[in-house]
This record gives sequence, C-alpha cells and structure tokens, in this order.
Amino acid sequence: MPVIVIPDKCTGCETCLESCPFDAIEFRDGKAYINEYCNSCMNCLSGCPEGAIIETEPGARNTEHRQSLEDYKDVLVFAEQREGRVVPVSYELLGVGRRLSDELGARLIAVLFGAGEPEAQELVKWGADKVFLCSDASLRKFSDDVYSEMLAKIINEQKPSIVLAGATPVGRSFIPRVAARLRTGLTADCTSLEIDKETGNLLQVRPAFGGNIMAAILCPDYRPQMATVRPRVMKRGEYDENRTGEVITVQIDSTKSRTNVLEFVKEVSEVSVNLHEADIIVAGGRGIGGEKGYKLIEELAEALGGAVGASRAAIDEGWIPYSHQVGQTGKTVNPKIYFACGISGAVQHLVGMQSSDIIIAINKNPEAPIFNVATYGIVGDLFEIVPMLTKKVREVKGM
Repeated sequence: MPVIVIPDKCTGCETCLESCPFDAIEFRDGKAYINEYCNSCMNCLSGCPEGAIIETEPGARNTEHRQSLEDYKDVLVFAEQREGRVVPVSYELLGVGRRLSDELGARLIAVLFGAGEPEAQELVKWGADKVFLCSDASLRKFSDDVYSEMLAKIINEQKPSIVLAGATPVGRSFIPRVAARLRTGLTADCTSLEIDKETGNLLQVRPAFGGNIMAAILCPDYRPQMATVRPRVMKRGEYDENRTGEVITVQIDSTKSRTNVLEFVKEVSEVSVNLHEADIIVAGGRGIGGEKGYKLIEELAEALGGAVGASRAAIDEGWIPYSHQVGQTGKTVNPKIYFACGISGAVQHLVGMQSSDIIIAINKNPEAPIFNVATYGIVGDLFEIVPMLTKKVREVKGM
C-alpha cells in the first residue's frame, strides 16, 4: 500500500475522511485505516492535520500492521452456498483443511453465510470443529462488500493461520478483497496444499507460466496464509454422522453494499454439460482427428452413462464446444473413471483431471506423458479400441 497511517500519531479526528474521494479511509478502534479501495491519489496526505498519514517509499515493505505470527493458529474454510445449499467445493476444502489442521495440531473453523442451521451441522459432520453461521436471508445473494467485511472481521477476531476458499466465481471475486483488507498474501487456483515440515508454513502449489511449471508459493512473514483452491481437485474428508462441533451465530454486519443484486441468471446452453458432477468422463484430444472421431467418444460416453470431455487442442480445432474442455483453462474434474482418448498428457490438461480415481489412457504413442498418470494404459489405435469398448459395454448392459 503506497499510503499508510501511523497509529501513534492518529488522534481519530476523522478530518481525513473528507479528503478521500474513494472511501478508502475507515476507522477501527478510533484509528484511521487505509483499505483496499485506495487509488493512491495522495489527497489524504494534506488532509491529516496531525501528519499521521504518510507515503511509503517505493519498494518498502509495510510492517506497521503486522502482528506476532504466534497469535495465528487455526485453519479457516469459507463454505460457499448457492441458493441456501452448500456447494461441493466447500466439502473438498473441509477435507484438506482437516488434514492441515491435524498436522498443525489446530482447530478447523468454517464460515457460512446465507444458509441455515442444518447446513452448518453438515459442515461439522464433514470435519469442522467450529462453524460461524450468519443465516440472514439477505446473504443468500452474494455481495462483495458485505461478504468481504464480515469475513475479514471474523478472521481478525479468530486469527487463523490459514484461510481457504474455493476458486469459484464467488471466491475469485471477494477473497482478494479480504486479503487486501488484511494486508496479507493470496495464492489463487491452488492444486495442492502441504505443510512445510521445517517451518510450518503453508506450501501453496499452483500452475504457473501457462502451466509449464508448478510453483510452490510461501507467505512466511504475514498471516493469515490465504489460498483459493480449484473445485474437484481436493478429496472430500470422512463424513461422521456422530461428529459434534460448535455452531456460533453471528449477525449481519452494518456495512452497506455499494451494489444491489437483483437476480442471478443461470447460463442456458443447447448442450447440457455437467463435467463437475460426472462420475464417468470420456475425453478426446488431438488424436481423435476430427468430429468423426468425436462421434466414437460420444457413443462410448453414452453407453457408460458418462459425459464427454476434451483437451484444449480439440477445442482449438473447433471439433467440440468449449463447455467440454478439461484442463487449466477449462474445468477441473474428479470423476470415478476418466477415459483419455488420443490425449498426449500435457501438464495443462493433467492439472484438470489427474485427481480422478481411475484414469484409463488410450494412445498409440507408448511414450505419451498421459501414461505416467494413468491407472491403466492401452497402447493402440483408438479408432479400433474405442468401438470395441463401446460394443462390450453395450453387451454387458444388454443395450
């Protein structure tokens, strides 16, 4: 932040409020605070009669807001809801959150806005030790301002060491705002999370440089360590019907949203593709050769009762719509069975499907990278193998 407040000099006179055209100054505990709306206009420098607002030097590290790292202990998961129901990625976050908190010897906390007590109890059964619940009906519709303010307040009070959220449209929209408010780091679109055995820091792994490398990112000097996680990358934890935990009711914050959500309009497509929820996916790549080849893929998927996926190469060729794309720039999936037909196995594609329970690769190139992650590999011509598989499945099912 290019502008900071020196707390010892601030008298809480609130004169500076009138100097900021972006509403970037707020007061906490009687002291001015520069929030994430700051546009570096510098009007506030002359607006403070005490000289408590100063410009930081270029490249200088701002440490005035930092607290002792030992104060931060637990793992906190933001549990997203849609139309009052918890979305699947929240349970996946509880799974990885439970593992991380057990390694750290800490509690697992969940935060849920806009849902009810039954949904909060479900979070407990999926691994949460404590759930902060605000069931106010107005929170069913997502609001950047209100969600950011409320989550930041809970984090400041509970001081978790790690904060996790889904890399969904909601998470990508407001979690960066929360990180800016807390003045800490944020790693987006993580595909793996581990605890560094030597330092206890969170290793946040994500694709970088177009997926050509996997970067391990650390936030050693600031807390909390924040990350958003791609849906369908992490495994759910164990569900325990008898598990008990604490549900704490919180009230909606007085913050007024700058926007008013009128309605959410669901995308309507001629082709219904729900790759996220599919148990079986049959995907094709450049080796399919064209739309004729994809006909074979569709027939196998139909016989298996699965969905049709594709690599980016097939999408770029125009053989199948983008809604079917699996990979770094498409959808991340985690089916029980994933058929990779004519897919070489570029890292950009692997990121989106390598957590599948069973991967069956069909490729005529025995050196294809896809075989490195495959559970079962078939080396051969897919134009011969796929029709044979389809025929056999239909025979077994009596189709």
